[in-house]
Amino acid sequence: MTEITVKQLKIDIIAIGRLLWEKNLVSGLNGNISARVDTETILLTAHDTCLGLLQEKDVLAMKLDGKLLEEGSVSTENLLHTEIYRNFADIMAVIHTHTTFTNAYYLKNQSFSPSTFEAKFHLGEVRAIEQKTPSVTEVKPVIKSLVQNNITVLKNHGVVAMGKNLFDCFLLIQGLEDAVKVDALSRLYETDGKSFPRAKIRASKPPARLPNITPKYKLFSEEQMKEIVRLVNGDPQLKELGQKTQMTMDLAVRISETGESYRFSFKNGRIVEVGRDENAEFLISAPTSIWRAVFNREIDPFVATTQKKMNLKGDFAKISRWYAPCSRIFELWQRVPVE
Repeated sequence: MTEITVKQLKIDIIAIGRLLWEKNLVSGLNGNISARVDTETILLTAHDTCLGLLQEKDVLAMKLDGKLLEEGSVSTENLLHTEIYRNFADIMAVIHTHTTFTNAYYLKNQSFSPSTFEAKFHLGEVRAIEQKTPSVTEVKPVIKSLVQNNITVLKNHGVVAMGKNLFDCFLLIQGLEDAVKVDALSRLYETDGKSFPRAKIRASKPPARLPNITPKYKLFSEEQMKEIVRLVNGDPQLKELGQKTQMTMDLAVRISETGESYRFSFKNGRIVEVGRDENAEFLISAPTSIWRAVFNREIDPFVATTQKKMNLKGDFAKISRWYAPCSRIFELWQRVPVE
């Protein structure tokens, strides 16, 4: 831990606190911000501080074991922050706020699925966790939720976002708040007199789940890939979408830890060749745990990519024009569950 690093991180935390304040994402003395210094040390805002008026003395260094390294009183949400860093070694920042519209929405609903494309890519479905105390004392449900999505909601309390940097966290919190506003405003334009009840039912209804299909396959096995090819090439909906969008490309997938790869060559949405290399226009790589979650329908691949749980190499603008057939492909992937 160097003095320069700590000083710059404190400046960054102060700046993001001011940005949250100016965008009406925090008010009063609510919310807290942290950033990782090294494997064992973080910076966390102090208790009873206004995030819009932070000073360097309001950002305190502490160990993940809870030992405070500077004089002061650290945020009461220190357990929440330290446990997130303990469980996610690649996470460098965490922000917790009490955003107004998001809080209001989740008082009446358990989940939210955005309607606009941008929000779908960055947020996916965001679910709420029951929160029964003023500060988070049961962190396990939060960690479980963050495995699937980098932002989660604490019912009756606020939101928590984690990321590679502070701005990533800010974008998630702002994105969810704006998406909830868009949803509310869209209902004001409806004239059938049933907009609020209908929206509540739609938002609260659990997402459709595909039935469990046996057998489960070994991750990245030849048997799993053959089943994927069979489903993709036999799907009438994908055939129509692939021909309509002329989806012709090479897409490779790779397990980060082992480098094990497969390449799918598509022509008008149909797989015409499968290889064991990653010489492709687009390459998606991710750790084993993330691939397993994708195939078991626990994580949306588009959201995992934008939240950097998965790494996409290639022209995202180009692949986005094939959003419809790619979405269908990912749906079919999730019909091939893994062990």
